Amino acid sequence: MGRSGLKVSEICLGTMTFGHGTDEAEAARVVGLALEAGVNFFDTANSYNGGVSETMVGKALGRRRQDVVLASKFFNPMGPGPNDSGMSRVHIMRAIEDSLRRLGTDYLDLYYIHHVDHETPLEEMLRALDDLVRQGKVRYAACSNFEAWRLMEALWISDAKNLARFECYQPQYSLVVRDIEEELIPVCALKGLGVVVWSPLGGGFLSGKYKPGERHIAGARSAERWAYPAPYFAANADATLAALLDLATELGRTPAELAVRWVLDQPAITSAIIGARSAAQARETLRAAGWRLPEAAKARLDAVSALPRRYPRAMEDGMRERRTAAMRAHSSR
Repeated sequence: MGRSGLKVSEICLGTMTFGHGTDEAEAARVVGLALEAGVNFFDTANSYNGGVSETMVGKALGRRRQDVVLASKFFNPMGPGPNDSGMSRVHIMRAIEDSLRRLGTDYLDLYYIHHVDHETPLEEMLRALDDLVRQGKVRYAACSNFEAWRLMEALWISDAKNLARFECYQPQYSLVVRDIEEELIPVCALKGLGVVVWSPLGGGFLSGKYKPGERHIAGARSAERWAYPAPYFAANADATLAALLDLATELGRTPAELAVRWVLDQPAITSAIIGARSAAQARETLRAAGWRLPEAAKARLDAVSALPRRYPRAMEDGMRERRTAAMRAHSSR
């Protein structure tokens, strides 16, 4: 996990569906299957289905809790009051106790701020998380969905004030949502943060259920309009999906396996969160672990899913070469 000594499996089991399409019995089967496959990393959040996900995860892990790295998140509203959400000290101290109770544990290995709070100073949150680390209730602090500048500011405050810093960043990343490569991946690589990505299948768009041009299909999250990230898809998403389907046929792998493996083979990626409503879905996606994409296949997917360069990188790409050429031209006069 970045510069820390924490070791996690390259697949992390996400549990957003627990309590929404996945009942308690099926959740136990999914967790058991993941453990048998060597997964030691589990991700939830206090707001997933009003806390039901945390409760199901705690019950499913049971005595195996000590064997795993358990992550949860805070920020989203957990009640109607003005202090029932956000990243204030009041909310954080309340949220951690509620999450620990639901999960049936006395500590979290990883505790994320889930979203951006524009109303609370970063230092207030970071001091509260530092207190939780010092109390032993949280092993490592982390964040999700921060912009690059906000992440850098948080890291600077932690370094300047000698506070426990973020050791992990959780962004959206997939073949059809590659925005983090522009600024956030370089920040995480520079500062030694682990990168644990959500939605590596684009909400199921890359799972093999969809055809190019389709955005909604019956029986899927897209039809329910629930947690489906289509608004973030790149303009070349359909061409990317078409190439992925062709490669899956050529390589004898499922599209889901290829899509998750592509994410894991990218620089600076620590782990990919996979979600599953059923043990059957989990079993397929878990097959993305333990192998590498052939270089030719990775190159094809890299190329078809590439995003246009943005300023200032678009302007500065090749500047080193142009500078060197200008120096040589000058010296030859």
